[in-house]
Amino acid sequence: MSGSRRRNRRHQRFTLPQRIERLDERVAARVNARPTEPRVDAFWRCLSTFANHGVLWLVVAGTLVALGKHRAAFRGLASLGLASAIANIVGKRLVGGDRPALTSIPIARRLDRSPTSPSFPSGHTASAAAFATGVALESVGAGAAVAPLAAGVAYSRLHTGAHWFSDVAGGALIGVAAAAVGKAIVSGTSTPVMRPRTTPPTATTIDLPSSTDGAGVFILINPSSGRDLGRPDPLPLLKHRLPLAVLHEITDGDDFAELVDEALASDDPPRTLGVYGGDGSVGALADIARRHDLPLLALPGGTFNHFTKAAAVDSLDQALDALAAGCGRAVDVAELSFADGDPITVLNTASVGLYPAFVEEREKWEKRLGKPVAALIAAVKVVRRARPLEVSIDGGDTERVFSVFVGVDRYYPVTVAPIERRRLDDGVLDVRVLRAGRRPRTRGALALAFAGKTNDVLARMPFLQGPPVLDSSTPTELSLVAREEGGGDPGFAHDGEASLETPAGVDAHGGHRLRVRLVRAGLRVYSPAD
Repeated sequence: MSGSRRRNRRHQRFTLPQRIERLDERVAARVNARPTEPRVDAFWRCLSTFANHGVLWLVVAGTLVALGKHRAAFRGLASLGLASAIANIVGKRLVGGDRPALTSIPIARRLDRSPTSPSFPSGHTASAAAFATGVALESVGAGAAVAPLAAGVAYSRLHTGAHWFSDVAGGALIGVAAAAVGKAIVSGTSTPVMRPRTTPPTATTIDLPSSTDGAGVFILINPSSGRDLGRPDPLPLLKHRLPLAVLHEITDGDDFAELVDEALASDDPPRTLGVYGGDGSVGALADIARRHDLPLLALPGGTFNHFTKAAAVDSLDQALDALAAGCGRAVDVAELSFADGDPITVLNTASVGLYPAFVEEREKWEKRLGKPVAALIAAVKVVRRARPLEVSIDGGDTERVFSVFVGVDRYYPVTVAPIERRRLDDGVLDVRVLRAGRRPRTRGALALAFAGKTNDVLARMPFLQGPPVLDSSTPTELSLVAREEGGGDPGFAHDGEASLETPAGVDAHGGHRLRVRLVRAGLRVYSPAD
């Protein structure tokens, strides 16, 4: 059966020696004869399928970026791209050959969609070996962590009968060689780092109440923020620079609004409200600060800190320097409301679709595994089970979409999950609608899961290219009615906080109504001078 699988192909330039073909048959017979449980077969099928088109390695690269291993992620993906090109453009055309016959593969092990391209070499193995080797060339520890996953992908191609042993061995050699060649051509010192480009805020500076010792300042501190990133305890620095400030560490059950009301009812009410935490904590206090017409001191303490970065506040010292100088800006915000309920202040973004489900899933694993690993698990689960939404925007026709993203002011780059806000006073909402479809779902889920950090790479991957799937607009107000296809709550998210339950019930057709309105110069925030 398999002894003539390569020699009889008319358009091959090279055929493998008979002894290698006989070795392939012996290995295949041994692998196929081993009894395995259905759960084991399902695992190898899933792993092999998830590695299709490099999706698995994009997810791993996003995790590495989240862990601060930018160079390792870039090196791994660059090596993967080179190895994939060699394997598919050169290897399969020169050697190729027939794949194992389905009749020889146990039914429980077979892939849902059998590959039809030439067999030699294994592109999956080449990509896996190249990515793992590329990562290891930049970070030995990260490479050691990725190597078992790469080996698993290689074995999965044998277990599922997608390739012969020589295909896998050849793919591994190509992958390792591609990474080594890439390292020789582009040294580690010149490897670009995938970080969002930062620009100073453009909103005009304004005078705010100054304080060099913390007098008149009330600060809420989220003690768990940023701890998974190794950030030091902020209390020593705050007590040193602001000895007269009132500092309150947040505990379970604390209500921000009640704590602020108590502070304002005291004999010495604060003139400035401050918060140390991520975007969710900053957004919650921003809503209260707007209600009381008080300036906000935003202290970066979370994982991404999108708002403080847009305001050019990258560290505690920068924020405290701006407080001492009384320097700030009046920045745009948005108000998110449901039916006739009270609006919620949005500092950065609001969305429905993939992202709320992702955050909800991530939080189930976060305390045990940390945010980066939890994000990886959540991304896999969300990609597999995501269902389209039925959405009507501003009273228009109902469309099938995977997500609706709304940014306060314009965001960059122009993708489904933009990450960089370059202005604080654009005066528009940035709306991105991701239409439903196979490739849009993969592209959107990966980008949303990693907060846009993989966008530069995603935009260059061939399997994610195709017809436009993204509608964009820049209104000042947006209303939409959304429901999950087949019925169900679409959920919503804003500033990194997500809920799978939309307030205010549903209309007669099961739709949930949301409204987002821009408020120009709606918040005063401390920010360094240009």
